[in-house]
Amino acid sequence: MDGKKCSVSKKCGGCQLSNMDYERQLKFKQAMAVKLLRKFCRVNEIIGMSEPYHYRNKVQAVIRRASNGKTISGVYQSSSEGIAVTDDCFINDSKANEMIKYIREQIIKLKIRPYDPKKRRGYIRHIMIRNARATGEYMAAIVSYSEDIPGIDALAHNIAEKYKEIRTVVLCVNKSDKLMLGKNEKILYGKGYIEDILCGRRFRISARSFYQINPIQTEILYDTAIKAARLTGQERILDAYCGTGTIGLCAADKAKTVLGVEVNKAAISDAVVNARINNISNADFVNADAARFMSEAAECGERFDVVFADPPRAGCGRVFLDSLIKLAPKRVVYISCNPETLARDMYILTKGEYKAEMIQPVDMFPHTKHCEVVVSMSRVGSKL
Repeated sequence: MDGKKCSVSKKCGGCQLSNMDYERQLKFKQAMAVKLLRKFCRVNEIIGMSEPYHYRNKVQAVIRRASNGKTISGVYQSSSEGIAVTDDCFINDSKANEMIKYIREQIIKLKIRPYDPKKRRGYIRHIMIRNARATGEYMAAIVSYSEDIPGIDALAHNIAEKYKEIRTVVLCVNKSDKLMLGKNEKILYGKGYIEDILCGRRFRISARSFYQINPIQTEILYDTAIKAARLTGQERILDAYCGTGTIGLCAADKAKTVLGVEVNKAAISDAVVNARINNISNADFVNADAARFMSEAAECGERFDVVFADPPRAGCGRVFLDSLIKLAPKRVVYISCNPETLARDMYILTKGEYKAEMIQPVDMFPHTKHCEVVVSMSRVGSKL
């Protein structure tokens, strides 16, 4: 890792390429993108980071009591159900690493029992720290099995007293066995959210909001995607998988209208707020399944000039792509975090009269095997 060594890389498994220096990592990801995507068009050189460390603005740590009775924090080991202690992770925000250690110490001091998944007893399951790079604001989320936790108010007070950067502390209740926040949330300190600035827009980030974890590369990624759309100010944009509206709102001043579609109701609520705090009046948001929405819009004669698609790692899927082809926008800008599912989906789109014009890999996740790719595709025969 360019002179840096991680003592738990094999146990953690989070940084699959930590045995390579950064230049070799970029070559590895470039070769992977070329192998999967060159049949569609030329693949541009990957855009890397000048400082590929401590970029993660969202850090989660499981809290457990070890067999020796000591309370530890870290990540699940890739090969077992054990916990790899990650106090000084090289890809996590440095201050977040420090905050997690302090919170763990306070949990011990206040004698708050970590949750035991086997015995289904105890309270604290894991900690999540989020930070906003542009504003310097931090959030601490305490995830527990129960809302009634002895000492929780004292814990929140101590966290806020120690770190003035932490603007809010929230308690999330999760009764499932998965590493997730749960549906119930209680504000222990502050407003329950922080705000960040991205591409000149201000975004509200709550505990469950989706927000890209590498803000430096996200601005490059979004700028690349918006330029690929070739906007003139007259286009109607459909932002599929819009989440909290980040891409669509960043493009709004360059388009006639933006319509964001997202199945997650909480994300749509955040998107509406984000439009309001940025004084953006030409963007609307709909809580709906994107594939069904596009299919119904096509049947009603609705037309969009550009569709942004930013799906999860599983890709868009056949139903979504069939609906997209039916809707027939002039241009599709596909933002993928998985080149393998991207190649599968691009094959379907090329059969549906779309042609790839630009493929740009962006390294959003240094030291891991993952890579983002922006693809611009135009409909054959359309006037752009």
